[in-house]
Amino acid sequence: MDTLAKAGGASATGDIPMNEFLPRESPIDMATQPLRRFEPAPAPGFAPMWIRRAFVLTGTAILTAAGCYEMYRVLQVGGITVLESIILALFVLLFAWIAFSFMSALAGFFVLLAKKKDELGIDAKAPLPAIHSRTAMLLPTYNEDAHRVLARLRAIYESVEQTGHGSRFDWFVLSDTTDPAIWIAEEKCFLKLREALGSAAALFYRHRPENTARKSGNIEDWVKRFGANYEGMLILDADSLMTGDSIIRLVAAMEAHSKVALIQTLPVIVNAKSLFARWQQFAGRLYGPMLAAGIAWWHGSEGNYWGHNAIIRVRAFAQYAGLPELRGRKPFGGHVLSHDFIEAALMRRGGRAIHMAPTLRGSFEESPPTLSDFAARDRRWCQGNLQHLALLPTRGFHWVSRLHLLTGIGSYLTAPLWLIFLVSGILVSLQAQYVRPEYFPKGYSLFPQWPAQDPILAAWVFVGTMGMLIAPKLLAFLVLLTDRETRKKFGGGFRVLAGIIAETILSGLTAPVMMIFQSSAVSEILLGRDAGWQVQRRDDGGVSHRDTVSTYAVPTLIGIAMAVAAYAVSLPLLLWMMPVILGLLLAIPIAILSSWSDPNRRSGLFKTPEQTAPPPVLARANEFANAPHSPLACPLHELRRDAGLLEAHLNNLSGQRPRKRGEVDPHLAIARAKIDDAETFEEAAGFLGAREKFAALKSPAVLAVLFALPDSA
Repeated sequence: MDTLAKAGGASATGDIPMNEFLPRESPIDMATQPLRRFEPAPAPGFAPMWIRRAFVLTGTAILTAAGCYEMYRVLQVGGITVLESIILALFVLLFAWIAFSFMSALAGFFVLLAKKKDELGIDAKAPLPAIHSRTAMLLPTYNEDAHRVLARLRAIYESVEQTGHGSRFDWFVLSDTTDPAIWIAEEKCFLKLREALGSAAALFYRHRPENTARKSGNIEDWVKRFGANYEGMLILDADSLMTGDSIIRLVAAMEAHSKVALIQTLPVIVNAKSLFARWQQFAGRLYGPMLAAGIAWWHGSEGNYWGHNAIIRVRAFAQYAGLPELRGRKPFGGHVLSHDFIEAALMRRGGRAIHMAPTLRGSFEESPPTLSDFAARDRRWCQGNLQHLALLPTRGFHWVSRLHLLTGIGSYLTAPLWLIFLVSGILVSLQAQYVRPEYFPKGYSLFPQWPAQDPILAAWVFVGTMGMLIAPKLLAFLVLLTDRETRKKFGGGFRVLAGIIAETILSGLTAPVMMIFQSSAVSEILLGRDAGWQVQRRDDGGVSHRDTVSTYAVPTLIGIAMAVAAYAVSLPLLLWMMPVILGLLLAIPIAILSSWSDPNRRSGLFKTPEQTAPPPVLARANEFANAPHSPLACPLHELRRDAGLLEAHLNNLSGQRPRKRGEVDPHLAIARAKIDDAETFEEAAGFLGAREKFAALKSPAVLAVLFALPDSA
């Protein structure tokens, strides 16, 4: 039957048999976008942002110039050496980075204090608007816990249904899973979900046999096959959660603004259990809204895309966001990893607006449970952002879009720059301590030139720099004091202030460790090492002490080396560098301590509103996720035991592209040979490795041969 035939936005699924995983296809073309040529689109006529951008950029320039001048005064005593010149140049770059972030935060502070209305007219306090368009809810997943992923999806589905607009949405689980057990678990959980929601639910599942281009390829495949029947698509991640209220308001905003191609929400972290995740959750919830309000204020229609919890106009995406495969070898060549920034830049290049809705609540995500997991995810992001170096020259990009790319690149290049800055400072001190200076240079000189710096002025420069780092946190606290209801949900002003102090100390101690990790990642990437695509861990964060020692041994050794070098110069230098050195020396105990979980969240130090008063969609998602369920041991045994699941699995395979004549899958060939060599089903299942099981699961013919084998006696 035609499941998408009804007009007017009503759900067209009707009674869907349990073995029908997909609707009828509604294809749309999605051309690959050229990077070296571009025919400019007519000027879109968006609101000018020059005054706002001048405020941020001019303020950044003034602060940087002032910081540079003061640092020059620190170093110029007795003349500037080569090493001191390097320090000054690095300081200018790093201070400019801090000043830029400070100005965005300052803008957000004034925006929130003024209670400025959203640029798109989204008002969370207004009555829920009516919507008329069709929207697809897309959940890409890759080797994730199927039970938890679909638990969150069910909670979102129910929340949307409660708005009364559920018939305007179709729901797609887009699997790129390569683990055979997780694949079959996804299908099993999906069938249970459809059974629980009823046959009228417009809920679909598609598994790609090859995860070409990863998440961007997953979305592109859906757009090309099904996109023509929808006005918008809302992209979720495996850990995403959104309220029905926020989703309806996003759809209404897209309907009201035809030139807008994308609206990005601000996801806040929830469900944190470990100490590390809880302080990340606290920091994101307290500081995030102000920072997001600032960047949304001066980005305007040239906003950015973070890859999830955002709504996109399907035809604009299909017309302008087709990603090319980059020339050269990995890590800079190949498919675009951090695709979201580029897709936003391409749609803006095509004359469509990209906006953020920073004040819209009801958008959530989860945090990595430990510093190690955070660093592993950060390694992937680092490679994706550095790959943008090859995309910076793309013709037609708006200058703010290029600034987004530069900001992403800079967020990782600053780590090695900080490391070089610190090492250069130690070398300058060692040079002054152990290298005999040339007190009387060539030519006439009445007085000797002593190599020196101004320690008092240096202290003031340090205080000014730290002040600009800490000031945004205090500004966010001042904003919170104006909101009595939210402040109460945080646990009160004194508890929030204590949390800010504790979070600042913990973040300060872990920052040097992340500096080492990021510097190592940048070095590996520049040397051509590919990070691959590992699955993010989303459990409680337990890590063995042996793994922790192995992971943090290098930062600890670097901390010891810095401490020895600083002490060799003087005790005051050691004390001066103690914030950095202490974080490195304590890397192992801090990693162990921060990975400890508090399932009951007994400590109220990092309390957040979502923890104090969980929104219904969050409570419902956790209820479903914590419901008892049996893990799937062997996918082949599960299919053999459950005829309905086997029928659904084979039906899912029917939509796959048939192999070309002469195209050979070596893993499938090995699987077939092992099956032919087995006498019983149990023996064959034991012969097959993970890749061979995955290949067999993609082949109905091989499955037929496998399941025809008798059981063991």
